Formats: sequence, C-alpha cells, structure tokens
Amino acid sequence: MAESKPAIEVTGAVIIRNGTVFAAQRGPGKALAGKWEFPGGKIEPGEPPEESLARELKEEWLIDATVGPHITTTNHKYDFGTVHLSTFQCALTGDQEPTLTEHAESRWVPIDELDSLDWAPADVPAVEMIVQAWEQL
Repeated sequence: MAESKPAIEVTGAVIIRNGTVFAAQRGPGKALAGKWEFPGGKIEPGEPPEESLARELKEEWLIDATVGPHITTTNHKYDFGTVHLSTFQCALTGDQEPTLTEHAESRWVPIDELDSLDWAPADVPAVEMIVQAWEQL
C-alpha cells in the first residue's frame, strides 16, 4: 500500500507596488531551494488563512501588511506532499520594506518580467493570473 503524503496548507502574499511584485527566493537546504515564491507560509491548525498570512509576513519579513482579496488557491503534488497554496493580494502598512531573514534573496520584480523567474510550481498559476490581468489593464 502506498504511503500517503501530507497535505500542506500554505498562504502567499501578492504584494504589488508601482507595477512590481515582491518575490522571494527559497534558501539552500530548504525544500525547493533556489525557486522563487510569494512570501507567506504554513497555516497553523484552526488558523484562518488571512491571519496566517499576516503572522507569517510579520515573523519572516518583519512587516505589517493588510491582507486583501483572495486571488486563487492552487494544489501541487511534490515528492514531500501536496501543497494547497492560497494567494491573497496584500498591501504593506506604511513605508515598510521587507527584511530578508530566511530566504536567499528577495526583489521587487516588474510584473511583465515575473515569468522570467524560476517559480515554485504551486506559485505558477497565480503568477500567470497576475501577468494576464496586468496585460489587460
């Protein structure tokens, strides 16, 4: 009988500022090292996704953000389990700049260049939606 892989509930923040989106590169030694992702993290049991995202942004990036509308939820099977990623549009509170604490790199990427990064597969559908919506503006 095949061993069941865990379902991993995570959130991602799509922070857009002046035609750019904040992206983070996973660090060495982590699953999917070197891949780009939206900042966020695991949802704790019983925690609403929006609260989880605000908490993760505070813990990992030392920023306060307003969590806005849900963009999409994607599911992707990896060798370590299935990731259920819920992405939300977010806005930084005030003049804050995210602080790198756990990731290898971070940057503000022009929306029309998002698809040039090597994204984690679970993030790709949201990236495609953002690029498509931007092109229609």
